[in-house]
Amino acid sequence: MAEKSNGEKSVATNKKAFHEYFILEKLEAGICLLGTEVKAIREGRLNLKDSYAIVQGGEPFLFNCHISPYSHGNRENHDPTRTRKLLLHEREIRKLIGKTQEKGLTLVPLRVYLKRGRVKVELGVARGKKLIDKRETERRKEADREARAAMKRR
Repeated sequence: MAEKSNGEKSVATNKKAFHEYFILEKLEAGICLLGTEVKAIREGRLNLKDSYAIVQGGEPFLFNCHISPYSHGNRENHDPTRTRKLLLHEREIRKLIGKTQEKGLTLVPLRVYLKRGRVKVELGVARGKKLIDKRETERRKEADREARAAMKRR
């Protein structure tokens, strides 16, 4: 869990999203959670691996986000993969509806973080990569890594 200078504490990142998609735009959203979910997130028990977001009926929802049950919870613990509502302004929702109706664009959660005690989700408007794009990205990363290593040796 990394601490940023502006008071944000990163809880989880979706590394697979950066490999699978081109991220065109990012935006911050709040998320409706139960008390035990917030406590579990503070413990870092969150997985964004196969999660995605959809706008249904004018409201955005987060699907397949796995929040493990709180370790000190009781029988009132939450369902780990329940659908959670995202909190956005009306104009942001309208903008997302327009973007997601474009062919090939989707909403992907990129990271979850704590900002002034509140749990926030960073959503990315993304376009899927093809296999050749993934290979090209991997080649570029490898070249950058080798260049940094060469500079370090000098």
